Amino acid sequence: MSDIQDALILGIETSCDETAAAVIRGGRHILSNVVASQEEIHRKYGGVFPEIASRQHVVTIMPVIEEAMQQAGIHYGDLAGIAVTYGPGLAGSLLVGVNVAKGLAFSQGLPLIGINHLEGHIYSNWIRGARPAQPGHGAEQDPEFPLLCLIVSGGHTELILMHDHGEYQRLGQTLDDAAGEAFDKVGRLLGVGYPGGPAIQRAAQGGDPALFAFPRAWLPNTFDFSFSGLKTAVRRVVEQGNVLAGRAGGYTRTASGPGRKTPDQVDSSTIADIAASFQEAVTDVLSRKTAKAAEQYQVRYVLLAGGVAANLSLRQHLAERVPCPVRFPPLWLCTDNGTMIASAGYFHWMKGEFSGWDLDVVPSLTLI
Repeated sequence: MSDIQDALILGIETSCDETAAAVIRGGRHILSNVVASQEEIHRKYGGVFPEIASRQHVVTIMPVIEEAMQQAGIHYGDLAGIAVTYGPGLAGSLLVGVNVAKGLAFSQGLPLIGINHLEGHIYSNWIRGARPAQPGHGAEQDPEFPLLCLIVSGGHTELILMHDHGEYQRLGQTLDDAAGEAFDKVGRLLGVGYPGGPAIQRAAQGGDPALFAFPRAWLPNTFDFSFSGLKTAVRRVVEQGNVLAGRAGGYTRTASGPGRKTPDQVDSSTIADIAASFQEAVTDVLSRKTAKAAEQYQVRYVLLAGGVAANLSLRQHLAERVPCPVRFPPLWLCTDNGTMIASAGYFHWMKGEFSGWDLDVVPSLTLI
């Protein structure tokens, strides 16, 4: 290590069903990134099975860490610290990562840095060389404060004002279903597959996003979100079948409708229209509220983070509506990974903010 700008941090992430490890230099430059996904294992359940997830982490975590170290071409003695997710997430999954990180840090005499998973997603936007430069603000510069971050994932939808590294103010959050959770549930309703985010996006191709006038919960005078009513509206359309749709008039059941239908009885073109209209309803609310907050708080940047950050409709709406530069991670950094944990860990390391050996998991950990 020549100076603090070259400090190497090992990041470990096991909050849900990805076992991930990465080495980052200076909080921004990827030396290695290894992810062992359990997506195929959990697909049959339509969601993550917690006990299976934690057991799989036990099997894969050390091979993943060793591969990350080998890819980086370094030894443990070259590290400045070890960062690990300690919440929020599944308790059993988090325990595997935290206990391994504690053991490695203690045996190597390295600082242990506990990281909030949501903070990690935010710092995926500091990774350099992972995205093409955008006009007027190259990818090789750090986002400027104050900035606004929209965190959208399977368990969280939050709008965060960030004044500096580690200084957060929550402007709004979901009052019920998170955006990613709504995508998963609607994906199951339509029978298009799991995970719901990419499945809905694929199903929506060729669909008319204006055909079904699904409701938007605007929640006036707040930056909060709600998606449970939208999910219920989609379920009613799918169950009723044979719908008459109108761009202005919404949807009604035909007089001759045969009654409840299952997803496999709804034709593919109707599914595409429902998926596109649902996706439009979600991304419309997310982008408009984010744009309003960006203008009200006069931020310099808007960041997008979390699994739903991979949604192309959301990216497009934000780029069109937000009055300042918008930054999104590349698709492969939107899902859970070790690079974001290592990046966040670097900025805590810079401040000397380390965890004790009594670090424990906090499944319901909040950012603020």
